[in-house]
Amino acid sequence: MPIGRIPVVEVSPVAEEGRFPAKAVVGEAVPVRATVFREGHDAVGATAVLTRPDGTDHSWARMVDVAPGLDRFEARLVPDAEGDWTFRVEGWSDPYGTWSHDAAIKVEAGVDVELMLTEGTRVLTRAARRTGADAMPERDTRTLLDAVAGLQDTTRPPAARLAAGLAPDVRTALARTPLRDVVTASRSYPLVVDRPLALAGAWYEMFPRSHGATYDEATGRWTSGTLHTAARELPRIAAMGFDVVYLTPIHPIGTSHRKGRNNALTAQPGDPGSPYAIGSPDGGHDAIEPSLGTFDDFDAFVVRARDLDLEVALDLALQASPDHPWVHEHPEWFTTRADGTIAYAENPPKKYQDIYPLNFDNDPEGIYAEIRRVVQVWIDHGVTAFRVDNPHTKPLWFWERLLADVRRDHPEVIWLSEAFTRPAMMLTLAKIGFHQSYTYFTWRNTKAELEEYLAEVGGDQGAWMRPSFWPTTHDILPPYLQATGRTGFAVRAVLAALGAPTWGVYSGYELVESVPRPGVDEQIDNEKYEFRPRDWARADELGIALLIGRLNEIRRAHPALQQLRDVRVHPTTDDALVCFSRHLDAEHSPTGRADTVVVVVNLDTTGARDGVVELDLASFGLPTDRAVVAHDVLSRETYAWTSHPYVRLDPSVRVAHVVHLEHPGVAA
Repeated sequence: MPIGRIPVVEVSPVAEEGRFPAKAVVGEAVPVRATVFREGHDAVGATAVLTRPDGTDHSWARMVDVAPGLDRFEARLVPDAEGDWTFRVEGWSDPYGTWSHDAAIKVEAGVDVELMLTEGTRVLTRAARRTGADAMPERDTRTLLDAVAGLQDTTRPPAARLAAGLAPDVRTALARTPLRDVVTASRSYPLVVDRPLALAGAWYEMFPRSHGATYDEATGRWTSGTLHTAARELPRIAAMGFDVVYLTPIHPIGTSHRKGRNNALTAQPGDPGSPYAIGSPDGGHDAIEPSLGTFDDFDAFVVRARDLDLEVALDLALQASPDHPWVHEHPEWFTTRADGTIAYAENPPKKYQDIYPLNFDNDPEGIYAEIRRVVQVWIDHGVTAFRVDNPHTKPLWFWERLLADVRRDHPEVIWLSEAFTRPAMMLTLAKIGFHQSYTYFTWRNTKAELEEYLAEVGGDQGAWMRPSFWPTTHDILPPYLQATGRTGFAVRAVLAALGAPTWGVYSGYELVESVPRPGVDEQIDNEKYEFRPRDWARADELGIALLIGRLNEIRRAHPALQQLRDVRVHPTTDDALVCFSRHLDAEHSPTGRADTVVVVVNLDTTGARDGVVELDLASFGLPTDRAVVAHDVLSRETYAWTSHPYVRLDPSVRVAHVVHLEHPGVAA
């Protein structure tokens, strides 16, 4: 495109000139930015326009100059339905802005006074008499015509006449319906809009076989839990406020090279094997491990979950045990080594002798067709989300094609990427279609690390990569949690639940399971290789389950916590106190009321820390000349906070403040 009469450049969020669409969910306030300028000194304005999937304009927003002197403008657009939307930025000459600036200077200086007042009359008259799509509301038309009368009233002094043309109600009217000359539009850029769960939700991971598993001391044998016994845990999970229950693979498990406890190379009799070693004579990815039950049992599990307002996610692990039907029916789908054997999976120094990775360069069409079929099987049985195991070890073209294909037929399906890998790969997986991604949060522990990371994931990359914060996974027990016990688990739960719109916990987090396997950052007796029945009554004693439930309750009550790109980090005077906030203004809030939540966390689990927090209350639209009402929604206490509140957090009492700041005229 040519540069245009009013240049509009550096539009965002845009990736590679629109090659990858930006992301939003229904009701999300999407920040749109652009650099808009022109020759000379005349004023310019900018408008962000949101276009529906059918091609009609949905809404526009007057953009604000957020970097005076740099011509950088910003506005927020809010889509109200799912689908493939677009947005554009329109730059334009602002006759009123030019006149008001020049007139204020010249009239005060006594230069061209009558000429400037006459030009103001002409500008406001033209603005008031517009017709069609640019016509002003009747009340605003009256406002402008009254200002014209004031400008023309020669019985009043020039300053008073000018004041009529510069009155706040005149500026407000023209902000609503600006007078725009030589409008110049950017390209239209793609914006894919999904349902809200794609951005904000709470996930709970479980191994179904452990729930209801029993051990016979007389025989020394285990009996697996089933989908039926696992369903008994759903009310407990729902009571903690989770939105999604995520199941690790439930498919038949191979016996060849089956791993024993703690990843031992040799399994003992009765060891169930890793559910990630998928496939046996009982079937592959489209089948259910017989010890768990049948498809009827799975369907009943899904129905019970839905009755409790839980969605069901399934782990999609694209690999095969040596016993998988694919190995026998399609050996070309794997990599054959020089000695004629099929290569097993490796991530040096880790070796997975019980798993064969697919080779997507061998018969890519055949592999694609089979996996698309498998995914459809589970969608037909009620799965609405997939957690994808190690997507970064598969080609990107495959994921781009699969996710787009599924989205055409099932736009409700959500994809979570488990890609603990290099930043470029993580971000590109997000750009090609994954709705959410695991993150480095698990290893961000210090104040500096957390502050930097919160700002990073809530910044510009949030247009594509939606972070999912997990304190632990079934494979990861970070050093911070190995050393800090219950208090550390509480700290990380607060940070995960409130630091990102989507978070998750691995079953057993409520019990503060924190004993590491020597030499590695994972739990001893890893559930991936054995049954792990648990005494859930102890979760109430430890209080973590109660905390998780309260955090999820707070997340649902505050729309600011369901947004990603509004996080701010605030300075504190103590190196163990981390403070961040999330704010949603009234204009973009689904409740019509501003919502501001400030979180202060003590990272030191060994002792009390105190200090002063520096808040920019004005940026929240709050008064700065008096204290504001601060409700701690975690402890249910109320304080009076100024721009520099003093806080003290003793981990033996509480690890965090979660404070809702009350806006004038709005009760908490």
